[in-house]
Amino acid sequence: MKKLDLDVLEMVVAVAETGSFVRGAEAVHRSPSALSMQIKALEDDLGKPLFIRNTRRLAVTAEGQTLVDYGRRMLEMRSEAWASIVRPEIKGRVTIGVPDDYASSLLPQVLRKFAVAHPRVEIRVIGLASNALVPLLKDNTLDLACLTKVKGLPGEFIRFEPSVWVGPPTRPVWKERPLPVALFAPGSTARATAIAALQRAGIKYRMSYESPSLLGLISMVEAGLAVAPLARCSVPAHLVQLSQSDGLPPLDDLEVVLARSATSNRPPCDFLAEQILTELRT
Repeated sequence: MKKLDLDVLEMVVAVAETGSFVRGAEAVHRSPSALSMQIKALEDDLGKPLFIRNTRRLAVTAEGQTLVDYGRRMLEMRSEAWASIVRPEIKGRVTIGVPDDYASSLLPQVLRKFAVAHPRVEIRVIGLASNALVPLLKDNTLDLACLTKVKGLPGEFIRFEPSVWVGPPTRPVWKERPLPVALFAPGSTARATAIAALQRAGIKYRMSYESPSLLGLISMVEAGLAVAPLARCSVPAHLVQLSQSDGLPPLDDLEVVLARSATSNRPPCDFLAEQILTELRT
């Protein structure tokens, strides 16, 4: 029987969770080619494919999902075993703020690992737009916030996250003029970036929908009623990522930072901040 390398299992889980070999490689700090080679070697050893690959989307096979489920448990046990030896037992509560698009894509794996390693720490998550999280940091309602950089708020750099236009797979709504767009509510950096890009390109647009909710924007795109600018990490696999060849202007990257409140100088906050920076930096 072949051995299951935990590092390769981590790659398989990362690809399944992100829906992409490129984003999975970013999550485990490997190059896409190295990750693809390792997973292909594992598939050869198993004699079965773990993923169905095509140009538009990536799907996990039944055997792949079984391995992903086992992999998550094995990786959690590895983290728990490591933490039980090298980390002191800590307890307490951490309140972290995060926008919808990062909450659905960047943080789940980090928070799951942290919860396994530190079971006596209670984690509370508040989901709001980046600009709405700022006052909660200043009045110490939040301990930490993983958010898009906001002017005047100090934060530790995590990564530059690409921002992309997305459209429905069934209707080329991006060819319409004025262009129907679904945007986050006023105050959003992603919204401001998208409007500035359209204005620079001289593309007329109409506001089809605006909402603070990522799910609301995705629903409008799925219905074929608009295109939307989203952080690439939050794009569902079934939506179409659009580019200049589709007639849409490029978007500036979003700068993701970790900000802390004045009262967050406590071990639970320190350990979670360290894990976020370690896991999400690319």
